[in-house]
Amino acid sequence: MPDLTSMAASVGALLKNTGQSVAVSESACGGLISATLVAVPGASAYYVGGGVVYTRVAQKGLLSVPDQAMEGLRASSEPYAALNARTVREALGTVWGLSETGASGPTGNRYGDLAGHACIAVNGPVDRVITVETGVGDREENMWTFAKAALDLLEQCVKESQ
Repeated sequence: MPDLTSMAASVGALLKNTGQSVAVSESACGGLISATLVAVPGASAYYVGGGVVYTRVAQKGLLSVPDQAMEGLRASSEPYAALNARTVREALGTVWGLSETGASGPTGNRYGDLAGHACIAVNGPVDRVITVETGVGDREENMWTFAKAALDLLEQCVKESQ
């Protein structure tokens, strides 16, 4: 099992060295993305905050996403991840917004996605959305995989923006 600090050390250093900030909205990771970012010494230089947006109630309450913005969208999709990345970035006034939404397992979600499915979005100077499909039903393994994919995507976008 990976350790928290080493997972985010590279992207944390990059954000700190460039004076950029990040806010996180995560779902299936349950706070793991934020935990890795905060585990890096000096995280207060780049990590502003985040939330576990596990349900529509949480999305509405924590991110203030109105019902109209959800028309035609469903959770665990690329458009939903992009909406949450943009919304958390705007809400917390950061350079970057990072969002993850998915089905960690051991079963799929009510939308028909299998366990091991996640959509991850970065919003900021570079916008990117990816879908991860592990094909694995192990909940914790998927959480770590999704978190690593999210951190890697954020790091790629930050590097690309330079």
